[in-house]
Amino acid sequence: MRLGYLWAALLFAPLLHAGDKVSAQQFVDLQQGDSVHPGFRRAHAKGICVQGEFRNNGALAQYSSAQIFATSVTPFVGRFSLAGNNPTAPDLKAPVRSLALSFATSASEQWRIAMNTPPVMAVSNPQDFYQQLVAIKSGPEAIQTFFAEHPESADFLAWKDSYQPSGSFAAETYHSINAFYLVDDHEQRQPVRWHMQPTVSVTDDGLSGPNALHQELKARLAKQPVVFDWLFTLASAQDDERNPAIQWPAERPRINAGKIVITQWQAQQDGACHSINFDPLVLPSGISPTADAILRARSAAYAESYRRRAVEQLRGQAKELSND
Repeated sequence: MRLGYLWAALLFAPLLHAGDKVSAQQFVDLQQGDSVHPGFRRAHAKGICVQGEFRNNGALAQYSSAQIFATSVTPFVGRFSLAGNNPTAPDLKAPVRSLALSFATSASEQWRIAMNTPPVMAVSNPQDFYQQLVAIKSGPEAIQTFFAEHPESADFLAWKDSYQPSGSFAAETYHSINAFYLVDDHEQRQPVRWHMQPTVSVTDDGLSGPNALHQELKARLAKQPVVFDWLFTLASAQDDERNPAIQWPAERPRINAGKIVITQWQAQQDGACHSINFDPLVLPSGISPTADAILRARSAAYAESYRRRAVEQLRGQAKELSND
C-alpha cells in the first residue's frame, strides 16, 4: 500500500483547490447533514459487502507492472452501495449506485477502487463540486441554476437524461470517473479510465420494497456468481486526464483486462468491507494518480468520513441495522 498518498490526503485536506478553500471536514459535514448515523459512512451509507476474484487475461501486462495484471487470479473484498447518508434509505430511490473493490496485490501493497454509475463528474474542481452538493440540498431550482452556470456539466447531464436504472446491482455499469496512469516497467505512463461492464441485463419490473436491490442480489448469488468485464479506455494525447467532467470520445482504444467474479455477500456491518476505507489513492506499483484535483478531494473526504465512523465505533455509538 502506498501510504504516502493517504498521508498526503490527510495533511493537505484543507487545501483541496486553489482559491477559496474547501476542507474535507466541510465536504463531510455537508454530506452527513443534520441527521448523523453513527458508525456509518457519511456518503453511500447503505451497502452490502461482497467477495470474489479478478480473473486476469494478461491483456494489460504490457501497459502496467502491477502484480494484479501478471497474476491469473486475485481475490478481492468489495461493496455495492447507494448514494446518500441514510443506511435505511429505499434502494430504488437512490440516484447513484456504486461498486468499490479492495485488492491485496502483495504482502505490502493494496489497490482500492471506488466506482459510480455516472461516467463523469458534473464539474472539474472540488470548489464547484462542493457548490453542486449545496445546490442539490437546496432543491430543484437551485440545482437547475447551478447547471445553467456550469456548461462543463454537459456530458454529465447527457448521461443523466439517458440513464435508466436497472433492476439489479449486477446489471449496472460502474465507472472509475477519474483517470489514472498505467505505468510499465520502463516508467512509461498511459492515462486510462475504466468501467465494469455487466454481463446480464435486468429490468426493475416487479421490484418493490425498501431493500429491493439487496434482496435481488442475495437471491442471484444463491444461484450463480455475478460477473463483470473489466474494460480500460486508453486516452490519446488530445484527452485531458486531469478533467473528470469531460467524456473521452467513444473511438478511443478499449482493452478487456478480464473478469470480476463475485461469489458471495455479507451484511455490511458484519462483513469484511465494513472496516475498509475505499480510498481511490491507495494504489499499487504500476498504477499512479493523475493531477485531477477532484481525485484528491475524494481521497481526503473518504479519510475524514472513515475517521468519524471509526471514533463512533470505538465509543460504542454505532447502531446495528438490517437490510433484509
